[in-house]
Amino acid sequence: MKYKREIKTAFKISIPVMMGYSVLGFAFGLLLVSFDYPWYYAPIMSLFIYAGALQFVAINFFNLKAGLIDIAIASWFVNIRQSFYGLSLLKRFKKTGKLKPYLIFALTDETYALLTTIKDDEQLKKRWYYFFLSAFNQSYWFIGSTLGAIVGTSVDFNTAGLEFSLTALFVVLCIEQYKTLKNKIPFLIGVISSILAFIIVPTDKMLIASIILSLIILFIFKNRLENNE
Repeated sequence: MKYKREIKTAFKISIPVMMGYSVLGFAFGLLLVSFDYPWYYAPIMSLFIYAGALQFVAINFFNLKAGLIDIAIASWFVNIRQSFYGLSLLKRFKKTGKLKPYLIFALTDETYALLTTIKDDEQLKKRWYYFFLSAFNQSYWFIGSTLGAIVGTSVDFNTAGLEFSLTALFVVLCIEQYKTLKNKIPFLIGVISSILAFIIVPTDKMLIASIILSLIILFIFKNRLENNE
């Protein structure tokens, strides 16, 4: 089979994401149909939007009958962090050719964590490995949300608290990244930036504020950090 090594490696590495995305996707499907929306909205959204937290927010948009401008602004704030992730992967995705648009579309917090934590196998065809890893992760979300929506049409579930599984998954991946990297300073910068953002700005602006503050500090001490690697 062509790309067998890439497929096998990508699947093995994506297993932790499968555990989290399957559960959270299932919760999203349940929540969606609990508001009396058709079950097929779940697979459509998971295929063409695939934005995790934003899909949960989208349900509220539907209920409030929000305008397109309001939706666009809210979506931008929710997913602005992906822009910063993408900047750090420009070099890695440079030679991915026709696969680049999908890799950009499918970049999530968890996929980014895996791409930056796992050391690349030099024998792998990198662009196809990246593609299969991203595709596996999206398939877990797609399958989970579809099953959740289908099951939710006939069975009542209490979905309270299930949305936290994505946060828990990202924490686990962050810990793995901390163990893998020798230079711990970026993590310390992230913690300090988060604490300062929590104190200085409203909680709904904390994420973007902490990201911007972290980037500013990283740029200022860029040379020193590179020398410590």
